[in-house]
Amino acid sequence: MIASAAGWAAAEVEAALTVPTDPTSAAFFDVDNTMMQGASIYYFARGLARRDYFTSRDLAGFAWKQLRFRLLASEHGGDMATARTAALAFVAGWPVGELEQLAEEIFDELMAERIWSGTHALARLHLDAGQRVWLVTAAPIELGRVIAQRLGLTGALGTVAEVEDGKYTGRLAGDMLHGPAKATAISSLAAAEGLDLERCSAYSDSFNDTPMLSLVGHAVAVNPDPALRREARKRGWEIRDFRTGRKAAKIALPAALGTGAAVGAAFVGLALRRRRLTARTATR
Repeated sequence: MIASAAGWAAAEVEAALTVPTDPTSAAFFDVDNTMMQGASIYYFARGLARRDYFTSRDLAGFAWKQLRFRLLASEHGGDMATARTAALAFVAGWPVGELEQLAEEIFDELMAERIWSGTHALARLHLDAGQRVWLVTAAPIELGRVIAQRLGLTGALGTVAEVEDGKYTGRLAGDMLHGPAKATAISSLAAAEGLDLERCSAYSDSFNDTPMLSLVGHAVAVNPDPALRREARKRGWEIRDFRTGRKAAKIALPAALGTGAAVGAAFVGLALRRRRLTARTATR
């Protein structure tokens, strides 16, 4: 169904758009609000709430924290340190396979219908030209890989959780894939894959991804936030907006949740809830 939607979106990406066949080039797509309406980690949290991993109140708190981060633009300093410390703490002790299975179920349940058909069609144009296409996201790599697989893309770069003996430790293996870290990860991948970044493309909605967009020869602002729209105009970057007034209003809250730093704040709440549930079970 997703592939068909991307085909129907050909008009959205304009018949005049062409992508050259070039094995040394590739395309890199941000996920939240670029490939998907809203934030993937928010919908993942919603799916977990439906499965009683935590409560609706926890989910509401998660949404508010993410919205506060977005509106106050507090993705720096202590906020990022807290996010790095707290991210993925709630899955400590989980087998990797459990999170991967949940990611697959929740994508099909809540995320598939929220894929922007226009952005997916852009990705398909790169694939049809023989190029590789990677998602680049601050969300857990397991979730990024599931989205990439479901969309028929090459793969994903994402935040990596530390694993020992097939289970999560609750700590990150390195930093969150956010802001400048995305550009660093893309540079490493390009070196390993023999890509010429001047021939590559990158797509994002967020000003926070300016380092990633600046790294490639063809930068595109997709559904851009106001700061990125201004930056794109200043730099002469292409702008594509697949939103309509009604659709944009309908997804206003989820779209505001797409900030990378707030992932940590969400997982703090989830960790506390999981500890309460564990303690309750132990006393029974």
